[in-house]
Amino acid sequence: MTRFDYAQLRDAWYRQGWFSESTCVDAFATGALENGTEPVTFVVDGETFDPTIAAVHQAALALAASLQELGVGQGDAVAAQLTNRPECAIVYQAVLLCGAVLVPIPHVYGIAEVRFILTEAEAAVLFMPDRWRSTPFRERVPGIADIATLRHVVLIDAEPGPGFSTWSELDRSADEYVAPSVQADDVCLLMYTSGTTSAPKGVQHSHNSLLAEHRTMPALLAGGPDDVLLVTFPPGHIAGVGSILRPLLSGNHTVFMDGWDAARAVEVVRRFRVTATAGTPFHLAGLLDLGDTAGGLATLRQFLIGAAPVTEELGRRAAAAGISTFRSYGSTEHPTVTGLHTGCDRSARLSTDGEPLPGSRVRILGPDGAECQCGDDGEVVVQGPEQFVGYRDHALDADAFTADGWFRTGDLGHVDAAGRLSIIDRIKDVIIRAGETISSGQVEDVLNAHPGVAEAAAVAAPHSHYGEVVAAVVVMKPSMTVDLPGIQAHFAASGLARQKTPERLVVVDAMPRTALGKVRKAELRARYFAKP
Repeated sequence: MTRFDYAQLRDAWYRQGWFSESTCVDAFATGALENGTEPVTFVVDGETFDPTIAAVHQAALALAASLQELGVGQGDAVAAQLTNRPECAIVYQAVLLCGAVLVPIPHVYGIAEVRFILTEAEAAVLFMPDRWRSTPFRERVPGIADIATLRHVVLIDAEPGPGFSTWSELDRSADEYVAPSVQADDVCLLMYTSGTTSAPKGVQHSHNSLLAEHRTMPALLAGGPDDVLLVTFPPGHIAGVGSILRPLLSGNHTVFMDGWDAARAVEVVRRFRVTATAGTPFHLAGLLDLGDTAGGLATLRQFLIGAAPVTEELGRRAAAAGISTFRSYGSTEHPTVTGLHTGCDRSARLSTDGEPLPGSRVRILGPDGAECQCGDDGEVVVQGPEQFVGYRDHALDADAFTADGWFRTGDLGHVDAAGRLSIIDRIKDVIIRAGETISSGQVEDVLNAHPGVAEAAAVAAPHSHYGEVVAAVVVMKPSMTVDLPGIQAHFAASGLARQKTPERLVVVDAMPRTALGKVRKAELRARYFAKP
């Protein structure tokens, strides 16, 4: 897509009222003014924190002043590898208040992914915890010290030490903050997503696209004065970013957990009288296994499902517990494309991904680029004001958009007579484990570096809890042996996130191939991984 194409779309969204001259800087000030006394609740390692929206805003202004003192200015990249905790909300808001570009990094990413993101984003500052559960983030500091643009690493909950700063050292006053001259179409968010390529792709959002996504959510999730939303999405993903910013903008009472634990989640639902939450079928099943017979989910009325289809059995279990489940479809590039309200027919909520949400449009294209008939399967392309403005690596844009500016999702689906989208398969070669998108190409790069592997393919294997897990199919080198423990040890040494480690292994003499020599991954899945 050329810049001219996007300018045409952008102008249309201004005319339609989706875009305006207001920025996130303006929106945070308005949110603190109108909803300042409302609490935002964080449950961190069992401990509860309840800062008000006004308190978070004041702390963010002070941190923004500290970042400005460190030399962070408009357009600079500031990365954060954090979990759901008060400091995360403060950091995210502070970065945007500086007119800088926020670069969230999933907390499960290993040093290899972190180095790549920091380097390509040209990050000036990185925020991390000293430790989270069993992960010692402090140990990563020497491994990123040689990144040329990285001027400061700030550790939370850390004592002073060599090579980094601490949270307590950032002690500027909110009165010292200087508002930047940021524009609504400036890039303010850079997120990295796994796709068909081995390396993560940097997805750029503007103030306008981020705020447009925020305006979409009332059509999807309840936000009444008596509603309480539970968020377990990690803030390093697009759903987590939207979730952690939303209460600061709108005032909706939200409770955040710093990591998934089904038993603790049931207790949080009971304690805070949570009415709605979101997650994957894995998360819903975990709640139902522990809470539906003990009354722990008595207040929970809505569960938004993403990343995987809902089985009829799981839908029935949820309905029996008084929980209305419904699906939504989106991506890092276009966060919320479709969805269904809980008042819609249950069969439609379980079997489709819903209709386009306000502002968004969906088309289905055949292999020749022509639009498919109703009910026919083809590539899903989408367009709307919350779509990203392009990749960090602009060379990737040409294949990502149609000539008229529609984003190619890489997913296969169809639209029914009621206008509801159903995603039936993925054209893109990815694995989705418990909602986490994993590039098979990235996994294959590590597999092929194993000394005993001559050739490797990574595919999705069905799993009863996670939906999918990484499975490796390998051809061994002559006189070499390969086993699953050895493969897993090799991945542990690679620095990749643990969920990208193969959990199943098949050794074959040769890979099945197409006439052009491409590995037939569908055949591998069908032959070796057809059942959980």
